[in-house]
Amino acid sequence: MNDSYDFSNGVKNPYISKLPKQQVTIRLDVASVQYFKEMAARSGISYQNIINLYLADCVKEKREIAISFT
Repeated sequence: MNDSYDFSNGVKNPYISKLPKQQVTIRLDVASVQYFKEMAARSGISYQNIINLYLADCVKEKREIAISFT
């Protein structure tokens, strides 16, 4: 490892201009996590990314959850 590095000719990450991600802690039931992990194994995409894609689609389509306690 060098003592110092020259980044003067470095290129800015072109993907950083996209929406940044925010780390959150969320508690999910085991069955839900397992469902997305199985989907991840089939697709080759991480289960966290699949959950994010699903939630982003909900935002895009302005989906609202129907909750009923009866």
